[in-house]
Amino acid sequence: MPGPFDQHVTFLYAEAPEACWRFYEEVLGLPLAQDQGTCRIYEIAPGSRAFLGVCRARAARVSDDPRVEGGAVVTFVVQDVEGWHARLAAKGVEIASAPRHSEAYRVTSFFFRDPAGYTLEIQRFERPDWPAADG
Repeated sequence: MPGPFDQHVTFLYAEAPEACWRFYEEVLGLPLAQDQGTCRIYEIAPGSRAFLGVCRARAARVSDDPRVEGGAVVTFVVQDVEGWHARLAAKGVEIASAPRHSEAYRVTSFFFRDPAGYTLEIQRFERPDWPAADG
């Protein structure tokens, strides 16, 4: 049986990726791992082996609802959810609401969208069974 995967890349597609590239680089401050011309890949957390690629789309989006089949929500996990909320608000990002606690999932989070309309979430796990970032 093969071992665990070495890395993870989530790819998002945008009709006008330039606005997304600026958003992920300038607003979220993600380091560029590779520029492939029509696709840029960003490192999510240094040393995490997790990446986010934003590429030029070949067709229009089927649905804006992230909870339908084929939909997606990209979640960034961090302890300082409130600090990220303030940072994004200060940069003019439209945010659906202040950070909220979900007792059902035992997380605190908030949602917003990138320039291509993808739903993004900043989240803190508040449960001891979630693996720590350092191991």
